Amino acid sequence: MSPTQTTKTDSTSGVVPPPRPVAPWRIVHVTAKPGMWLHVEFADGTAGEVRLDPFLSASRIAGTVFEALRDPAFFAQARVELGVVTWPNGADLAPDAMYDHIRTQGHWTVEP
Repeated sequence: MSPTQTTKTDSTSGVVPPPRPVAPWRIVHVTAKPGMWLHVEFADGTAGEVRLDPFLSASRIAGTVFEALRDPAFFAQARVELGVVTWPNGADLAPDAMYDHIRTQGHWTVEP
């Protein structure tokens, strides 16, 4: 006698949508602009500017990971990694704070 095969079906398949682990504040695109600012776009379509010149001009960032961003060629290497703006040296910006400011003001000026 041959064994009987019983096919099990997933009763939730097609009923419950798959999880979408995308927070609206996740960044999907960044463009570095002259003058030490960025144009960012978020997962929900929100977009705006991040102005870093006041922060990067401050003496208190000397010796930190952010000091390298003063070099325009290095600043231009901004990229998105896992929904966050990052640079090759490990510097990054908080996407949730960026999102909150851009949603309410259209831009975020990072203060020293």
